[in-house]
Amino acid sequence: MSLSGKKIGFGMTGSHCTYDAVLPEVEKLVQLGAEVVPVVTYTLANTNTRFGEGLEWLEKIEKITGRKVIASIVDAEPLGPKEPLDCMVIAPLTGNSMSKFANALTDSPVLMAAKATLRNSKPVVLGISTNDALGLNGINLMKLMAAKNIYFIPFGQDDIHLKPTSMVAQMDYLSETVIAALSNKQYQPVIIERYRQ
Repeated sequence: MSLSGKKIGFGMTGSHCTYDAVLPEVEKLVQLGAEVVPVVTYTLANTNTRFGEGLEWLEKIEKITGRKVIASIVDAEPLGPKEPLDCMVIAPLTGNSMSKFANALTDSPVLMAAKATLRNSKPVVLGISTNDALGLNGINLMKLMAAKNIYFIPFGQDDIHLKPTSMVAQMDYLSETVIAALSNKQYQPVIIERYRQ
């Protein structure tokens, strides 16, 4: 399926170690014909880590998408009523943002864009990256898995020995998951043996 003519919001939260796996998938969406609207959290935009500086990541995202990054709640709000999306992706989705999304807290541009998309009964695709998916955040993960119009990029444990409660999406299934979500289907299988790959 071509994504030509589809307007896809792409939200990125503060899992800095995952950005290198995510940006090629943003590029793939563009190559498949999608108009990709980038949205980031304040953490991404304003934090410098050993994985790169916030401004550098913004520049890379804008170069791939050809659009200015949305980095405020005010700028994200029109994605509901005035500039609706066909689908909203959040990848990576940290445990912190996942817990807020599951409990209807909207304190970042990414979560505002997701809320606006759900308001329009359009799909939201999540690519988790959290150290506590099988810990305290498990309840939030299950709430979202049971929610209408929310779909997951297949995910699994990434380090069963050093981080047994951690789960991360297999980001190279992102475009397939988006295509399935646009047909109101969950790409399968959802839970994979990621640590073996």
